[in-house]
Amino acid sequence: MSKKIVGAVIGYGGMGNFHAEKMQSVYGIKLAGVYDIDPARNELARSRGIRAYASREELLADPSIDLVTIATPNDVHKEIAIAALKAGKNVICEKPVAMNSAELDEMIAASEKYGKLFTVHQNRRWDEDFRTIRKICESGDLGRVFRIESRVHGSRGIPEGWREEKEHGGGMILDWGVHLIDQMLTMMREAGAKPVSVFGTATFVSNDECDDGFTAVVRFDKGPEWFIEVGTCTFVHMPRWYALGENGSAVIDDWDCSGKITRVYNWNERNVAPISAGAGLTRTMAPRNSRTVRDYKIRKVRSDWSEYYKNVIAVLNGKAELVVKPAEIRQSMKFIEALFKSIEKQQVISLD
Repeated sequence: MSKKIVGAVIGYGGMGNFHAEKMQSVYGIKLAGVYDIDPARNELARSRGIRAYASREELLADPSIDLVTIATPNDVHKEIAIAALKAGKNVICEKPVAMNSAELDEMIAASEKYGKLFTVHQNRRWDEDFRTIRKICESGDLGRVFRIESRVHGSRGIPEGWREEKEHGGGMILDWGVHLIDQMLTMMREAGAKPVSVFGTATFVSNDECDDGFTAVVRFDKGPEWFIEVGTCTFVHMPRWYALGENGSAVIDDWDCSGKITRVYNWNERNVAPISAGAGLTRTMAPRNSRTVRDYKIRKVRSDWSEYYKNVIAVLNGKAELVVKPAEIRQSMKFIEALFKSIEKQQVISLD
């Protein structure tokens, strides 16, 4: 029989509230309470019928708590995680897990020293758009996939607050970038491929201190080249996903998975009529017709973000293997460090 896990949340902001709601709604876990350094957030929790601890120390001293989720600004993740692990609590940490891989190594070492679970909330492995493009690429419908493009576009710059401050780990690489990089590395890891190089650029349109957008061109030892882009000053948005294969292409426009797959079924097109293109003619760029290509609807892969917590609960009850492993997060952090280095030096960085 499985034990019901008792959880608590440190940091009751937007994501802290998200985690508290999950602990109140997912079977197998219950919420003991929350703590935030802002008294107003603690008062908000109490108004919702949630216990707000008087201090972090009081929360960590509660013997009933099995699991602590950390949803604070990035620069204090390490300190809080190690304190929680030392107090005998299992830990979920919000992304990015730390400011750098050296801090992460300290957190992993603490989890091993105290014998407690330590993982990171990479919840977007359960995004339906990600799972859909992964299935399309793995199905073979596009033939050999040679390029995958992953984009997130917005038009409001960096959110106000600590996310626009470098000392707290702000910027889009450590915000949305962490998700897109994790999705890429997860997908390619499953394919048995390793990243070999990255070239990055960054924008500072709305903020001089932190990047408000970036691009990354990533090459692997086998499989497709990836292009990742995050923009917060884009008023015309490009598709969420674009995959190119030797026998077809797929486009997913948004998180709802609108889009299409176009597949070639007759390569031997003859007597292609040239079209007018600007000041000249072209056969190369002439569009194909229904005699050679066919369009198909995107079939969305259904998913549930609650599966993240269900996996952690099952692991703590000895019934599953952890999905988001510390070693995988370390690979992501090392990749992010290489991306920052590429942007700084304006050159391609080789990856071990």
